[in-house]
Amino acid sequence: MQAHDDFKGLMPTIRDVVRLNPADNVVIALRDLPKGGHPAGVPTPLPGSVSRGHKIAIAPISAGENVLRYGQIIGHAKSDIAPGEHIHVHNLGMGDHHQDYAYASANTPLADIDDSRTFQGYIRADGRVGTRNYLGILTTVNCSGSVARFIAEAAAKSGLLDEFPNVDGIVPIVHGTGCGMSGKDEGYATLFRTLAGYAQHPNFAGILLIGLGCEVMQVADLVGGRPIRSDGALRYMTIQNEGGTRRTIERGLDELRGIAQLANQAQRQPAPISQITVGMQCGGSDGYSGITANPALGYTSDLLVRHGGTTILSETSEIYGAEHLLTRRAETVDVGKKLIDRIGWWEDYTERNGGEMDNNPSPGNKRGGLTTILEKSLGAVAKGGTAPLRDVYKFGERIDKKGFVFMDSPGFDPCSVTGQVASGANLIVFTTGRGSVSGYQPTPCIKLSTNSEMYARMADDMDLNCGDIVTEGVSIEAKGEELFEILIRVASGEKTKSEELGFGGVEFVPWQIGAVM
Repeated sequence: MQAHDDFKGLMPTIRDVVRLNPADNVVIALRDLPKGGHPAGVPTPLPGSVSRGHKIAIAPISAGENVLRYGQIIGHAKSDIAPGEHIHVHNLGMGDHHQDYAYASANTPLADIDDSRTFQGYIRADGRVGTRNYLGILTTVNCSGSVARFIAEAAAKSGLLDEFPNVDGIVPIVHGTGCGMSGKDEGYATLFRTLAGYAQHPNFAGILLIGLGCEVMQVADLVGGRPIRSDGALRYMTIQNEGGTRRTIERGLDELRGIAQLANQAQRQPAPISQITVGMQCGGSDGYSGITANPALGYTSDLLVRHGGTTILSETSEIYGAEHLLTRRAETVDVGKKLIDRIGWWEDYTERNGGEMDNNPSPGNKRGGLTTILEKSLGAVAKGGTAPLRDVYKFGERIDKKGFVFMDSPGFDPCSVTGQVASGANLIVFTTGRGSVSGYQPTPCIKLSTNSEMYARMADDMDLNCGDIVTEGVSIEAKGEELFEILIRVASGEKTKSEELGFGGVEFVPWQIGAVM
């Protein structure tokens, strides 16, 4: 499946249903359909009502037979299904599925676009470019989280930033871990990468690092006698060494003022589009996600890659069953095998913890028409466009290649975005069908609605409606180009809806792996 080519010309006008691939034995309802209705493309009247986004059989499907959407297997019939029947959790389930990975067999590079487009960004000392100019208060451990917030609150009350108009704000980065953990396992390494990634993020003009003093994740280990930031805009302290809460707040304010003086010198200036790195997410998905917003984002991803930029697909547990589409696009066989190694890790991880890889979709996803993790994953992969997969990274690992890449992460959106930001994403694009609300300081988040009904209901939270692909026949390409222009404007300083609403205070969620002791 190519994430946008398969959708060309399918919906020039409003329809009742759409068939996404000639091989499919289902169609998707594009509106609520009543019992007895007889939509074009369905051979018989409907024996029952079907909600928009849900599946309808268009041929007899025997028990145990594959059900196909996007031309791919999304599950097996649990009972005989007649034409016109609603297909969902009552008659569709998971079964054994074996994929042909065909490593690196479909990795044709996209044609470059060299039009010298730029955005207005903050060029940092290490050569990366920020889309925002924040100060961060980064904590090593939950025990220093409240004090970090106290410092940020005291700075706001005192008007500390009033004399520094080029600083966008102060962001306390607090979390629930950093101690009660091993100091040498995979969980520790993951948290270390995450904190180090935030400390070096180009959307931060400077960092104040605060620990308690006795935690497992030591400030001294993070700093390590080396400059975390090449611009020198990092200060650090521990509450125990400073003599408690009040003294830490007092010194913290002094340090913030010094960092703000450095940060205020930064000015937006033209930077190449190749310096944009987009983390791509979907959450609260529905039956429209793989038809509208996700393929539109996939088209935008290809545009950005063709300009030399970087896009990051993640949520390993939500590409499960569609990973063969990515291994085919791997730049090399080794890159494809890195992805399958992560899939294998996840299968072991979920088994060890009493879970299973097909525990998705969520109740909200199912109400929106998604039935199995295979179906959800096939729609989710559409966000990745058609570009070759250049590499596969661990959670929070710094992205060091341009183009389309994959970063391993859970499907839990705040956690996955946290890893993408730590890896260097300076923009996030988030598609949603049910209506997710969130934001991710210091990285602005652009929200895409998959359907027009939800957009109308939650317009204050959504930056772009992709539902008009269905309701008005807008093409995937046109919507992708519209989103591409929004990326450039937001990267240049235009605020997103989540920024205007003030999101970002609780969405830093490091991935906790291992025992809590």
